[in-house]
Amino acid sequence: MKIISMIPARYSATRFPGKLMQDLGGKTVIRRTYEATVATNLFDDVFVVTDSDIIYKEIVNNGGKAIMSIKEHDCGSDRIAEAVEDLDIDIVINVQGDEPFTDAESLKKLIEVFKDDYDNTIDLASLMVHITDDEEIKNPNTVKVIVDNTNFALYFSRSVIPFPRDKTVDVKYYKHKGVYAFRKAALLDFYRLPMLALEASEKLEQLRYLEYGKRIKMVETDVQGIEIDTPEDLERANKLWK
Repeated sequence: MKIISMIPARYSATRFPGKLMQDLGGKTVIRRTYEATVATNLFDDVFVVTDSDIIYKEIVNNGGKAIMSIKEHDCGSDRIAEAVEDLDIDIVINVQGDEPFTDAESLKKLIEVFKDDYDNTIDLASLMVHITDDEEIKNPNTVKVIVDNTNFALYFSRSVIPFPRDKTVDVKYYKHKGVYAFRKAALLDFYRLPMLALEASEKLEQLRYLEYGKRIKMVETDVQGIEIDTPEDLERANKLWK
């Protein structure tokens, strides 16, 4: 299988504009993410795909590979799909541009899912982390996922799922980490299909896959990492980097 990684990168961000060009230990956040992804040695190629001249030049001028988006896109999956449409690949791993602490073991687990899927029953795979903090569970910025007994995703939500109607039942809560591994065909299907009500309501692109009957295999990891969404996150990331 030919496996590549794509890092979707927008310059504008609602909560923290220009966050990918902020300094993290002497280099920009997006450059840190790109270099960490390359350093895993798991991929045949790694690209940043962006709509920003600033981000494109930051990667290319420092010896990396980047692709400029042709169209405007609402989500990272659409941006990646446009970029890979004419590439001869089998699997593409979407690494988030604002997660510079890329964990090689977690990415390796995602790749293994497809190597073991001899019948091609899995359209895409993604990561989840067990969470126990009550505030995190209730936080709408924390996307939760529930799975069946074979770890296929049943639903993703910003709400608390499952809802603890009976507090004596021992249920686990999982946070969805926005790292995906796609079969190319599933990604292109996503690109060509219109958004439906669940995705539009929750503003979660992964719901489009479920609404159209795609199967998402969830892989548990114990690596939380730091997603840089706010200036406070960047401050924590800089402390961790040091």
